[in-house]
Amino acid sequence: MSEFLKSPETWVAAAFLIFAAFLAWKAFGPMMKSLDARAARIKAELDEAQRLRDEAQHLLAEYKRKQRDAVKEAEAQMRAAEEDAGRQRTRAEADLAASLKRREQQALDRIAQAESEALAEVRTLAVDLAVGATRKLLAESVDQGKAAALVDDAIKNLPQKLH
Repeated sequence: MSEFLKSPETWVAAAFLIFAAFLAWKAFGPMMKSLDARAARIKAELDEAQRLRDEAQHLLAEYKRKQRDAVKEAEAQMRAAEEDAGRQRTRAEADLAASLKRREQQALDRIAQAESEALAEVRTLAVDLAVGATRKLLAESVDQGKAAALVDDAIKNLPQKLH
């Protein structure tokens, strides 16, 4: 063992071990503090990432709910629009039917009026022809004395005809 202690390599190895132990003793604290700080920073980043993930999930759920609500509202608006269109279509059909009926009645009234006017015109023409024919017939067949007697008779019966 004495030769072991006399060997310079032994003392170099011992000095190296002492230096390494001293270095480890002095460097162990700051290195541990650095590792603890790094672990704390990583934990904080993980906590922040978890918080952001939770917030993102909350926002996603909220937007999905809003989307479902918007879809329901859009469907309700579509149903309301379809119902309104149906009511308007029904009202338009009723208005059209009433308008057609009114126009048909107006056309029938115009036809009846035209028939009445034509009938009156035919009657007037027939009366004019009858009066003309009667005048001509009377002028040809009745003499002056008989004509005077007919006029006197018509004047005498006039008060009875007027009442």
